[in-house]
Amino acid sequence: MPRYIRAFVPGGTFFFTVGLLERRRRLLTEHIDDLRAVFAAARARRPFTIDAIVVLPDHLHCLWTLPPGDCDFSGRWHEIKSRFSARIPTGEHRFGRRQRKGERGIWQRRYWEHVIRDPRDFERHFDYLHYNPVKHGHVGRVGDWPYSSFHLCVRRGIYPPDWAASDAVRALSME
Repeated sequence: MPRYIRAFVPGGTFFFTVGLLERRRRLLTEHIDDLRAVFAAARARRPFTIDAIVVLPDHLHCLWTLPPGDCDFSGRWHEIKSRFSARIPTGEHRFGRRQRKGERGIWQRRYWEHVIRDPRDFERHFDYLHYNPVKHGHVGRVGDWPYSSFHLCVRRGIYPPDWAASDAVRALSME
């Protein structure tokens, strides 16, 4: 079995990609209120800052900053994923191993994380995250996707309402 090496950086900022096991399902947007509730509960129990987020039907991207001295993003993801799974109806296909372990067949077991190294790296991931609904063909304009921190960024003056990613961001593949 592979050994995954996680980047434990206390107080660090991280980019995450977290996906559903069955990518054809649309659970994240169909149950967006449940997802919002479990994120809020996780942040209330163990605070962290969501610098940016986009939720697509089958995966999500986030930029998080953890509190000083804290490096436990994996515990937070475990809580979010398990509480979300508990809130939605059963009925998904579960393979033998998941059945034996009593696991739901909602999420991919792993997720992808990247430690943000500097302000340019943050900006690149920030833009990539917000452009993702266009990249996947869900909308033609970034501002048309409702499940994104893009709208908050527009209100704060970070992006203009008609923002579109640069060619460099469009070419990135971080999934």
